[in-house]
Amino acid sequence: MDNAEALKKIIDDDKRYKLEAYIFVLEALFYSRKKFKKEGHITGPQLLEGIRDLALQRFGPLAKMVFEHWGIKMTVDFGNIVFNMVNTKILGKTDEDRIEDFEGIYDFDQTFVQNYKPVFSQFKK
Repeated sequence: MDNAEALKKIIDDDKRYKLEAYIFVLEALFYSRKKFKKEGHITGPQLLEGIRDLALQRFGPLAKMVFEHWGIKMTVDFGNIVFNMVNTKILGKTDEDRIEDFEGIYDFDQTFVQNYKPVFSQFKK
């Protein structure tokens, strides 16, 4: 089974999250590897940090709303997405990786709404 077929199977079996959520997690994985200068494995908290940073860059103050549209309401939802991909061999894991690594790392309302700081440097001459 290739990755596209595996993603289709995941979506068919677990309807909690949209395909876009899985694609975003894969993008955030590559982003996080670059951020932490790692070619291989990154931890759940490292991935969540990358997810947070990439979401703020891409969606700004709409990140929480985008995630909710995809079925994601808290950081453990990203863990469920990761472990769905682990179970279909899209991603690998170490013996130390656990779903609990994704629980309660940050609050979406606080991170994406209350603490959002716009970046205006891109508009300077």
